[in-house]
Amino acid sequence: MSGILVHPEATIGDGFMPAPFSVIDEGVTIGANVRVGSFVHVCAGASIGDGCVVGDHVTIHEGAVLGASCVVSDFAVIGKRPKLGKRSTAKGGELPGVVLGESCSVGSHTVLMAGSTFGSGCIVGDNAGVRERCTIGDDVVVGRSVTVENDTSIGSRTKIQSGAYITAYVTLEEDVFIAPMVVTTNDNYMGRTEKRFASLKGCTVRRGARVGGGAHILPGIEIGEEAFVATAAVVTRDVPARTVVMGVPAKPLRPVAEDELLENQ
Repeated sequence: MSGILVHPEATIGDGFMPAPFSVIDEGVTIGANVRVGSFVHVCAGASIGDGCVVGDHVTIHEGAVLGASCVVSDFAVIGKRPKLGKRSTAKGGELPGVVLGESCSVGSHTVLMAGSTFGSGCIVGDNAGVRERCTIGDDVVVGRSVTVENDTSIGSRTKIQSGAYITAYVTLEEDVFIAPMVVTTNDNYMGRTEKRFASLKGCTVRRGARVGGGAHILPGIEIGEEAFVATAAVVTRDVPARTVVMGVPAKPLRPVAEDELLENQ
């Protein structure tokens, strides 16, 4: 362990393979056969499971938990605590460390905030950001440069493609598909007036629904189960289940084809 600083009260498993110039703080637990790159800081109380691989210049913040076989790419920040502005609508207070399930993959320059949990097998692309108090299921894909804001729920097997913006207080259920550059919103008053706080709400996208590239979804909208929102649509009203909508504003066009439904895949 030449060139690496390991606190005497850290617990290090067999087969630990650290590169030089890394720091392991007090109370850290590192499992067996873990590889850690150069200039990595594993902060107090963090836990890294067996077989994890951590790239160069990574920071793993206090209390973070990485399940077995996770891969964290260069320059990622895991479990950062938020710094909120005076007028932020996000909740303050203490947050537990971020939790990654087994076999998650985190891209380069990605930031995952404290208080969020990820199931097993999730993939978070390069330059993505996931804010605090998000709950993310198994096998979720958060694409390159996607932003997921605070207090959002994402169901298992949902895919969010590159450049999409998922605002705070959104619910995406299981097997949802969000295409590139989709924009969700949660504030019809855009930061003005006190009454906005009573109606601040993101959209709800039900199981198996699909939202096409560049679509915009207004606050509080519900997109029904297995609905299909066409590319560049602006969704101003709730979308019925198993219905194709398109246009500005989006209007119903036809039912979703039977052979496209999840039950027929």
